[in-house]
Amino acid sequence: MLGWVISCHDDRAQELLDRLEKKFGPLPQCRAVNYWRGLSANMLSRMMCDALHQTDSGDGVIFLTDNAGSAPYRVASLMSHKHSGCEVIAGIQYPLIEKMVPLRDTLSSSDFRNRIVEQGTPGVTSLWHQQQKNPPFILLHDLYKP
Repeated sequence: MLGWVISCHDDRAQELLDRLEKKFGPLPQCRAVNYWRGLSANMLSRMMCDALHQTDSGDGVIFLTDNAGSAPYRVASLMSHKHSGCEVIAGIQYPLIEKMVPLRDTLSSSDFRNRIVEQGTPGVTSLWHQQQKNPPFILLHDLYKP
């Protein structure tokens, strides 16, 4: 089963998780990380790292964030490069993640990423999709190493 780490500004992450659990019951491998004004990037990173390890059963973890480019998205992006099977999604809204709950058991992390972006509004994206628009920067001297 894919783990979920929902991370949003203020108390929105916990509100989303509470709504989901009200409808579906307790969601295993799912954690909320709220990002409050004044919270340091270091503390947010530690909180999200804890949530990642609590939700990862080996099938992958999906970071669900509210805004592309915001602190939760940036921290999740950095963490995803160090852990295989992690995907970062931005622009989530309750109706979309509600539709995605049943797919946690059946899809791989990359299939889940593609499905949520396809079903979402134009504001829903993923780190992977953003990287396809802007390929990684490569230094020319790295191309010509013997």
